[in-house]
Amino acid sequence: MNRETLPTLSAYEHEAEYFEYSKAANPISAKLISRIPYRSFPASLYADGPSRVLPLDLSDVLECQGPATGPGLCANFIRLNAGDTLTLHPNATSQVLYVIAGKGHLSQAEHAFDWSAGSFIALPSLHPTQLRASEDARFYYVHDEPLLRYLGVQQVVDRFAPTLYPSAVANAKLREAADDPHAQDRSRISILLGNRNFPQTRTVTHVLWAMYGILPAGSVQKPHRHQSIALDFIVDCPPGCYSLVGTELDADGHIVNPQRVDWAPGLAFVTPPGYWHAHFNEADREAYLIPIQDAGLQTYLRSLDIRFS
Repeated sequence: MNRETLPTLSAYEHEAEYFEYSKAANPISAKLISRIPYRSFPASLYADGPSRVLPLDLSDVLECQGPATGPGLCANFIRLNAGDTLTLHPNATSQVLYVIAGKGHLSQAEHAFDWSAGSFIALPSLHPTQLRASEDARFYYVHDEPLLRYLGVQQVVDRFAPTLYPSAVANAKLREAADDPHAQDRSRISILLGNRNFPQTRTVTHVLWAMYGILPAGSVQKPHRHQSIALDFIVDCPPGCYSLVGTELDADGHIVNPQRVDWAPGLAFVTPPGYWHAHFNEADREAYLIPIQDAGLQTYLRSLDIRFS
């Protein structure tokens, strides 16, 4: 049967395309899709002014609909002045907030609790969340709305309930890890926030991964890489802390032609997926950092591929 006998078939072919393999298999090298850029965002962005959510938007560089800090995640700063209320309601599966400063109250549907500086909060997104501050507050805030936007889907079910990780408990668990006799033998001194609904991935949500870590005085966290994007936040650090980031290692395991990111308290910065990165503390006191990644999803897909030099 030839094509002339099927006049309606072409109506279903107008969007079809065909590519020779070598011209389509690596769209980044072919410059069809952009690399995730290095970028840092200082604490001065949220130091003063009205209550607001400030997306750390790289969608122009990523050539995607925004706001987005990576292809699947959006990091934000939030400033919430005393007495004010903000509503969060992204079309997302997951939200994680770290309370940089302040205290107040959160409510989502039938759930409600108080929060304070140093606490972590993991939230689903089916229902709007109200944040009310009893004193001036600031947050680091990451959600996965860009992922759902790209997939063209809506959030329809919550996979977990709002979950609070109080500052006192998180800091005690981190100090316990730091005081372990074998701590210095490990690749890093940190804790991962988990949720009992996700025993396979051991992550804070089924999509997001959140680490709370210490970089000890005078230490180096050797080069490592993973396929998840890292949206890093510096809780506190002395001068002399920094990261080196690059695409290759030399024969001695050092990063070739690295990009240097100098740390400062309240700074957020992007570590692109697949890039080698190492952290340095050349000062005489500890530094604290929080990387938030899409590693929950990558772990479930068996594609995280974390490696150490």
